[in-house]
Parts: sequence; structure tokens; C-alpha cells
Amino acid sequence: MTIQALGYLGIGSAKPDDWTDFATKWLGMQAVDRGGGVRAFRMDDRKQRLVVDGSLAEGQRYFGWEVADAAALDALAARLEGAGVAVRREPASLADQRFVRALVSFADPAGNRLEAFHGAAVADEPFRPGRSISGFRTGPQGMGHTLLFVQDADAALAFYRDLLGFRISDFIRTPVTAYFLHVNPRHHSVALVQAPVSAMHHLMVELYSFDDVGQGYDIAMSNRERILATLGRHSNDLMTSFYLRTPSDIMVEYGWGGREVNDATWQPQEMTTVASFWGHKGLFEALGDGRPMPFPEPKEMPRAPVQVMEGNYHRMSGVCPWWDAVKGRG
Repeated sequence: MTIQALGYLGIGSAKPDDWTDFATKWLGMQAVDRGGGVRAFRMDDRKQRLVVDGSLAEGQRYFGWEVADAAALDALAARLEGAGVAVRREPASLADQRFVRALVSFADPAGNRLEAFHGAAVADEPFRPGRSISGFRTGPQGMGHTLLFVQDADAALAFYRDLLGFRISDFIRTPVTAYFLHVNPRHHSVALVQAPVSAMHHLMVELYSFDDVGQGYDIAMSNRERILATLGRHSNDLMTSFYLRTPSDIMVEYGWGGREVNDATWQPQEMTTVASFWGHKGLFEALGDGRPMPFPEPKEMPRAPVQVMEGNYHRMSGVCPWWDAVKGRG
């Protein structure tokens, strides 16, 4: 695949100070003051991942998609131009602002500004989180994922899949039309949801420690109006998360334990519901046209093992014949 990861996100906002407070104290990002009404935030060794720009209008944003090198960037630009997509080779001055070696820009069918880049700059100093967290799960999987409302989900799918090389992880046709697409082992780096208007719904950031999410939830509970959706677990990417209102018109999903996709064995599945295993109360009313999503009956509620990695779990003793039989039926 040409696109490797979601590398950065830029947001227009007249509230850079509010964003600084939110991103550092609530999310645990590291603030970097760029001057001139621009705030940048680190999540790892990169010089910046999230950028809040006061010179951009509220609602304006750009999505930075990473490719391997200059050759990959040229090949992507050529493929887009061959399909009739207008591509702009951005000047070195903008590349310097993005802290990348080179980038091009273009629009998806919904009008979102996309940027493809290579050569992201690495900071000289270690990442210092704004509050005590174990860190964000980024690296080759990028900064997280984004969910986009689009007025024509099938046109958006054709663009992201056929031109940009994204692959379908799973999808749903009713009660909403949505596609979850990946470019690396993260279950999805973008989700496309059919809606009456085109907009960005949320950015997901994933933490290494489940306690980071729980402690973030405690912070959010001190101002419950900030919580869009309660703590819950998704049924497709298996992420345990909650959703926060930001100082802008987008949300942040704050999560842990997302599943990985192996292209050698993964088969896209058609989902029959977007309901979570549990929790996420308030989320589904915020999708589509605002009508509540149907939840499966309790007897149909599925379960799945949690996704863990070495170093963040301990194996428990105390297994019994009854539990062995339950596992065997799985």
C-alpha cells in the first residue's frame, strides 16, 4: 500500500489556549508553542502530531497521510492526477511548517483537504506528556484514526480504496452505511459514514495502558458535559474507550486495546449492528441523522478476548473445568 499511516491532523480554531489545556491536561499530549496563534502537540518522538491553527477558520482541517519516501510520494501524485484529481506540489515553506521533507495536497470527494508527505522530523528531546500517562500507541500505526461523515459513502470508498490503497476491514449497510478502512495493522485509520452533511466526527488516540484511559475518564467525570459517550467497548475494533467533546466541533475517542488486522488472513466482514459490546451510551445518537441505533437483544450480545501486548498484563491463575468448557465452545 502507498499510504502507510495517519501522520498528523491540523485543526482550525479560535481557541488555541483552550486546546492547549485540553490536549495536555485531559489527553496527556505535550504542547509546543509555534507562535502566531498556532499550537502544536506531540504524542511521541515526532515534532508534532496535532496542530491547532488560529489562522484557519473553525471547521477547516487537514489530514496528513504518510508515505515511505519521495518516490512513493511522486507515484501517488501521478496516480491521482491520472484519475483526474487536482494535486498541488506544496512549497518547501509549508513542508517546513509541517516538519516534513515534502508534501502534496489534494481533496477527497467530500472536500476534505488531504496531504500526503514523507520524511517526518523527529524531535531532539524525549516526549514529555502533559499529564502522567504511559504513552500513546503510535509508531508505524500512526497517530490514530479518524471518522468522517460523507454524503456519498460509496464515492468516498472508491477514492480511498482504489486511489489511495486503503483496504476494507469491515463495513455495514444498515441501519447506516459505513466503511472501516486500514493501511497498516491498526484496525482502521479512517471510517467513512454516510450522513446528510460532510464533517469530521472524531479523532481516536490509543494509549498503551488501560489505566491511562481509566484515569482520563476520572478527569472527564469532573466535567460530565465534556463526555459525549461513556466508557465502552466497540464490537469491530474491540477498542475500550470513551468520547470527549473538544474545544472545537470534533470529538476525541480516548482508547486502549484495539485489535490488529493481518492482511494475509483478514477477511472483511459485513456488520449487522454498530452497537458496542457494552457502554458508549450517547455515541450512536450522534451518528448519521441522530436517530438512536438499534442495539441487539441482551441474549445476542457478543464477547471477545481483550487485545494485550507483552508488558501490560499478567496471566491469572484459577482456571476451572467450567471455564475451560466455556473457552472450548468459543
